Amino acid sequence: MPSPHLNIERIPEELREGLKLLQRKLELPQTFSEAVLADAELAADLPPTEHVDRTDIEFVTIDPPTSMDLDQALQIERDGDGYLVRYAISDVGHFVRPGTALEAETHRRGQTLYAPSARVPLHPPVLSEGAASLLADGTPRPAMLWEIRLDAQGEFRDVALTRAMVLNRAKLNYEGVQADLDAGRAHPSIELLPEVGEKRAQLELDRGGVSLNLPEQEIVEHGGTWDLEFRGLVPVENHNAQISLLTGYTAAQVMLDGKIGILRTLPPAEDWSIAKLRRAVRTLGVEWPKSMSYPEFVRSLSPDDPKQLAALTKCTILFRGASYLAFDGEIPDENLLHGALAAPYAHTTAPLRRLVDRYVLEICHSLLNGLEVPEWARAGLSVLPDEMNDSGRTARSYENGVLDLAEALTMKHHVGDILTGVITDVHPKTGVGTVQIADPAVELKVSAKQKELGEEVRVRIDKVDVTGGRVTLSRPN
Repeated sequence: MPSPHLNIERIPEELREGLKLLQRKLELPQTFSEAVLADAELAADLPPTEHVDRTDIEFVTIDPPTSMDLDQALQIERDGDGYLVRYAISDVGHFVRPGTALEAETHRRGQTLYAPSARVPLHPPVLSEGAASLLADGTPRPAMLWEIRLDAQGEFRDVALTRAMVLNRAKLNYEGVQADLDAGRAHPSIELLPEVGEKRAQLELDRGGVSLNLPEQEIVEHGGTWDLEFRGLVPVENHNAQISLLTGYTAAQVMLDGKIGILRTLPPAEDWSIAKLRRAVRTLGVEWPKSMSYPEFVRSLSPDDPKQLAALTKCTILFRGASYLAFDGEIPDENLLHGALAAPYAHTTAPLRRLVDRYVLEICHSLLNGLEVPEWARAGLSVLPDEMNDSGRTARSYENGVLDLAEALTMKHHVGDILTGVITDVHPKTGVGTVQIADPAVELKVSAKQKELGEEVRVRIDKVDVTGGRVTLSRPN
C-alpha cells in the first residue's frame, strides 16, 4: 500500500492535482461538517466512566514511524507454561455516541482511505490522532483491553475483555523493534512476540491457513525527488500480525457462541481452483510437489525470484470474494470461515480506521461481561455488511488510483527509456499483462502472452500523463 505519511506541501503540482481529480471522481468527502467537528470536540473531553485503571501495564505500540492513528498497544508475558497476551484497542465506542452527527458520518465513510498527505479519515483528527489514539505522550487513554491466555503451544485457553485506562510507554516501529530483537535488547513487553508469533503461525499452517508474502510498493521522497520502492516485511511484522489475527479469531468465536455479531468471511478455495492454480504454476516452471499442501507451497515461495513472484501473484486468485456476514439470534447456514485463514475471523483491532471494529468490540464486551448488547450495536448489524463492502470498494479504488498517480510521477523522467521487468500476470481474455520493474519499483500494464509469465521482458516508456495517472508502454523489437 502506498505510504500515507508524506507532506502534501512538497508534492509536485501535477500529483496534487491528480489527487484532487481522483477524489472528485470517487466523490470522497473533503472535510468534516461543523456539526461533526463539534461532536468530536465534545467527545474528546468525555471523562472515563466504567474504565478500570490498568496504567500499571507496560504497553507499547508498533507502527510506522509517522503514524498518529494508533489503534493497538501490546504487552505479552508468561502465564505458567503458556502466555498472557494483552492487547489494548482504542475504545472508540466511548467517544462516538449514538444519534450524533459524528456517528452518522462514520457510517457514511466506513473506513479511513489512505494516500500521501491526502488521507480521508474515518474520524476527525481531534479523535483519530488525539484523544482516541493510543499515543505515547504520557496521557492515559480509554481502551478495550483484551486479555487472551494461551497454552504452551500457543492455543487459546481463555479470554477477558474490559474497558480500561491504559498508558502507552513507548511508540516503536517495525524496523527498530526487529533490530532490537536481533541484538537481544528487545523491550520487555514484546520480547516474547517472536515466540508467540511463530507458534501462532505454525497453528495457522497446521489448520491450512495461509498469508501471501507479496512485496509492498511505497511512495518515498529523496531530496525532493519522488520514487517508488518495493518493501519486504521484516519478521516482526508477521509476528505482530499474528497477535491481531489471534484477537480476530477470539472475537469471532465469542460472537458465534453468543449468536450475535459480524464476521469477515472469504469462501474457501475449492479443489478445482487449486488444481487450476497448480497448472498455472507449472507453466511458470515453478515446482509444486504433490505432497506439499497449498499453505506450505505459498510459504516456500520467495518474492525475490521472478518466477516465484509470478507464482505468488497467481495465488491471489484464491483470495477473492471477501465479504461480511452479520447475524443476530441464529447462526446463518452460510460460509462462516475466512477461507485464507481457515477459521472464523472478525475485524476488531482497528476501530479508528474501520467502522465495523467498533461494533465487534462493543458486542464482545457485552457478551463476555454478561451485559445486554447495546441497542445501537444490535440495530446497526443489518446494514453493516453493505456499508463495509461499499467502503472497501472505494478504498481499493482510491489506493489503486493513488498508486497509478505515483507510478506516473515516477516514470515522468523515463519517457523514451527502455526498461527490463518481469511479467507477473496476464489477463487470459484481454492479453494485458502486468510487468514488474525493480528499479524504479513500478508495476505497469503492457500487452503480453500467457507463455511469458515469469519471463523477463523489455518495455519502452512512450508517454506519461501524471495528472491522469497513465503510463503508455510498447514492446521494442
